[in-house]
Amino acid sequence: MILRAKRIDLLQTRPLNKQQQENSKLNVAELIDEKQILKSYPRRIVLEITNACNLKCVMCGRNATNFTITHFDLADLKKIEEALNNAEEVTLFGWGEPTIHPKFIEILEYLDKFPVRKYFVTNGTLLHKIKEAIFKYKVDIIAISIDGACATTNNRIRRGSDFDKVMDNISEIVKEREKRGVNYPYMNFVFTAMASNYGEIPDMVRLTYKIGIEEVKYVYLTVFSKDMLHETLWGEQDEIKKFFDEAAKLAKELGVKIKLPHIQGQDEAGDKLHKDCFVGWRDFFFGSDGYVRSCQSTSKKLFHIDKYNSFMEMWNSIEMQDFREKVNSEKTMPHECTQCYQSSHASWNRREAFIQLGQRFAPEWERKK
Repeated sequence: MILRAKRIDLLQTRPLNKQQQENSKLNVAELIDEKQILKSYPRRIVLEITNACNLKCVMCGRNATNFTITHFDLADLKKIEEALNNAEEVTLFGWGEPTIHPKFIEILEYLDKFPVRKYFVTNGTLLHKIKEAIFKYKVDIIAISIDGACATTNNRIRRGSDFDKVMDNISEIVKEREKRGVNYPYMNFVFTAMASNYGEIPDMVRLTYKIGIEEVKYVYLTVFSKDMLHETLWGEQDEIKKFFDEAAKLAKELGVKIKLPHIQGQDEAGDKLHKDCFVGWRDFFFGSDGYVRSCQSTSKKLFHIDKYNSFMEMWNSIEMQDFREKVNSEKTMPHECTQCYQSSHASWNRREAFIQLGQRFAPEWERKK
């Protein structure tokens, strides 16, 4: 099955309760009507629980900026608690590796008190340490970043990773869910396609099938520093299409779900700076430094969470209203949005989605004193 990056809908892995269904229905209606003040809660809450990482991937924007390590304060979860009873999903995702947060398991335990789906994005290196918690607290979705279908390629790109150990970690989770007779966690690979690994795009489908997980997702590399320019796929659309077509055919034969970005020149965004953005309506992004941003792919901080007394005050703050009003207008959208490289909203017809030299692509991480 060929998919595209998430649009308005979220992956449904289990039924929503009535309260969630009603909130989601209202949220979609308010999004379509482009309301600036919302009665609905967000359908997805994204928590960047740390900006620290245990790897030094060659292409990561972390290599092109300086920052202070910050960890999400669990006490701040109380400030979003009312939203957790209405949202569909909480995603632990941002600029760091969530599983290295010293209280990662405690966060899963806390979230398990609410009806939300639990989803995290990981490099897979520490999955063996949290396997029991994954099942105890019913983690719904895990996305594992892998940038090569073999150890040689992956370990060169994802410096500090051990491909074979990561595969063993995933295999153990697959075995455990079969042993328990459960259908969670839903797992997928996320593969960053670049000049030195795109030849392995079809092989990633074979790996997905072999290891027994559900899906492989491909994203393009966004280059943040000059020393990675040789890895960009900007201008290589004809060659990339061959490998995408081969991977899609193979996925159909093997029954693997495959998620592909648009080919350069064929993106539905056309001449727009980015696809119509919905994150200001559907998602609430909370950074590890205590600041709210519109999404993980912007440097622009909207406000510190201490500025407002309740979740709805934050959700309908002047800053959020202003963002909703301006984000889809090319005349008024924030500068960072004109350079969008977020996988669901970027226009892959534009060079700026592939190359971000000289741009403020990430925030200056700091916690309020």
